[in-house]
Amino acid sequence: MRTYGLIGFPLGHSFSRSYFTDKFLREGKEEQYLNLELEAISRLPEVLEAHPDLAGFNVTIPYKQQVIPFLDRLDPVAAGAGAVNTVRVIRSGDQRFLEGFNTDVYGFWASVSPLLGPGHRKALVLGSGGASAAVRYAFHEAGIEFLLVSRQPREQNSISYAGLTPQIMEEYSIIINATPLGTFPRIEDSPPLPYHLVTPRHLLFDLVYNPAETRFMALGRQQGATVQNGHDMLIFQAERAYEIWNTPFFP
Repeated sequence: MRTYGLIGFPLGHSFSRSYFTDKFLREGKEEQYLNLELEAISRLPEVLEAHPDLAGFNVTIPYKQQVIPFLDRLDPVAAGAGAVNTVRVIRSGDQRFLEGFNTDVYGFWASVSPLLGPGHRKALVLGSGGASAAVRYAFHEAGIEFLLVSRQPREQNSISYAGLTPQIMEEYSIIINATPLGTFPRIEDSPPLPYHLVTPRHLLFDLVYNPAETRFMALGRQQGATVQNGHDMLIFQAERAYEIWNTPFFP
C-alpha cells in the first residue's frame, strides 16, 4: 500500500495522520499515513528500511533542520529557508533518493496574507527553529521587515523577550508564534510577551493548531487584536505536500 508518514518527537499533538486518513477515505484512495515517532533523527534510515512503501513523509519538531544532512537534494525554497517539512522518497531498485521541500512557507503565506492590512509591514517572529525559518523566508520574499525574538538571541536581527520595548511593540504590529509554547498538553504555556502592549492594530498568528485557541491567542484577543491559529496553514501545507509526493520525478 502506498504509504506516507510524519517524523518528529513527540507526535501526540499532531493532526496530520487524522487529516490524511480522512482525506484518503473521502477520496477513495487505498493509501495510508503513519506517525513515525523518532527519539533521534539518526534513526531515520531504519525507518526507511522498515517501510519500503514509504513514498514521502512530513517532518515536524524538532527535526526540520536536523533532517537536511540525510537528504540528497533540496528544492530552492527549502534551501532558502534552511528547513524542510516535506520529503519525497524516490526508489529505483536498491537505490533510494530523498528530496526535501518546505511547504510550510507556502502554507504560512497562504494563511496569513489575507489577514494583512496596510499597517502590517513589520513582524516579530517568536522562536528560532525550523518553523521560524519558514516564516522568516516568507516575510523576506514578501518584503516584510521582521525581528527574531528568542530567549537567547544569537543571530543577527534578533532580540530577547526582555528587549521588547513599548516602541518596538507599537512599530511591529504582526506577531508570529513559531515556538511550540502552548501546544497540547501544555496549554497553559505562552511566549513571555508584554501582552499589555498589544493593541487592536496587532495581528497575532500562532502556528500551533492544537488547541484551537492557545493562551497566546487568548491574551491577544483580550487586548482586541486579530488572532489566528495554524489550522489553515496545516491544510495548505499538507495538500501541497501531497501534490509533491504524487508529482512525477525527473532527475
